[in-house]
Amino acid sequence: MRPDTRLQHLGEEDKPYGAVAPPIFQNSLFVYPDFDSFVKRVDNAERYDYSRISNPTVTIAQKKIADLERAEACRVFGSGMSAISSAILSQVSAGAHVVCVDTCYGPTRQFFEQYLPRFGVQTTFVSGLDADEALDAIRPETTLMYLESPGSIIFRLQDFGKITAACREKGVVTVTDNSYSAGVFQQPITLGVDLVVHSATKYLAGHSDLVAGVVAGSKPLIDKISKGEAELITAAIHPFPAWLLIRGLRTLKLRMKHAQEVGNAMALWLAQQPWVEKVNHVGAPDFEFAALRDRQMSGSASLLSFHPKDDSEEWIRSFMNALEVFQIGVSWGGFESLCVPVQMQPIGWSEPRRVLRLYLGLEDLEDLQEDVSRAAAVAG
Repeated sequence: MRPDTRLQHLGEEDKPYGAVAPPIFQNSLFVYPDFDSFVKRVDNAERYDYSRISNPTVTIAQKKIADLERAEACRVFGSGMSAISSAILSQVSAGAHVVCVDTCYGPTRQFFEQYLPRFGVQTTFVSGLDADEALDAIRPETTLMYLESPGSIIFRLQDFGKITAACREKGVVTVTDNSYSAGVFQQPITLGVDLVVHSATKYLAGHSDLVAGVVAGSKPLIDKISKGEAELITAAIHPFPAWLLIRGLRTLKLRMKHAQEVGNAMALWLAQQPWVEKVNHVGAPDFEFAALRDRQMSGSASLLSFHPKDDSEEWIRSFMNALEVFQIGVSWGGFESLCVPVQMQPIGWSEPRRVLRLYLGLEDLEDLQEDVSRAAAVAG
């Protein structure tokens, strides 16, 4: 079967009572009929004892996402940061060193900067604009290279092929956040990345009604996480959110197709507005990483940002307060369109700048454009 068909049916071969949607196993533990079956359960690779460890509803979601990412295995967590921190912790120990792109997700950077130093783990941040820059930051004690391509604010890309090949030679594990592409427009594992993480709250779930995270990769690496960080430290996903995640996966390909269409259209429209200095969008014809995008990705989504010509706090405040369809919120990937202001100074920028990130949901594109145009007129 082809990928789109597998996404709908993989993991659901058994249909209890003929139910077309899988049941929710909303229970904390599983029991056995007798002593012998309890002892022999260790021979069953897909056994269920306790839902913090494994659950049939969660298993279905994991099988689908592993296949989506072309991975051998997958572990789903109760949040994106649970997944991200588990992937990181599985590859570091006291005295280790990490190389990380400086435009990574904010809480991920906070984890590297503020949490890991308590345990003797140091991080060097790089722009990732040049693969050699990232590779030159590797030390003898480096165990992990953390990437995010595209990032979620100004959407920088990293060269997976060159970076992962060199890291494998040096024994450095590579991890990338693939939340933007959702396993649809990019499969980093096919490009050499060892572990892929997601905030499944975003496009994978798609309805702004659950919080979840994902780690996908080889079976040995996922088994290590499952038996270590997942069981001992971080939050497991509950059966009902896992079921909602399965529901979100049903429409993922359709939603991502829509995301590409409206994202590209909005980016082209924004670039023509007199109050816009620059648009950051993966699908733009003049995207600065277009050549790398065309090698690594098959599409672009509906998350983008722009630099207003007037990036003063007054203009930003007036613009955002005038929005009616776009709501002010920090997440993305759901049905609702969102706007959030971000002040940042990544490597390569001479001074801090304010950018406005837009997420385009499922509303009519013309309504979204009119909303932004009206807000810009109010801001002056």
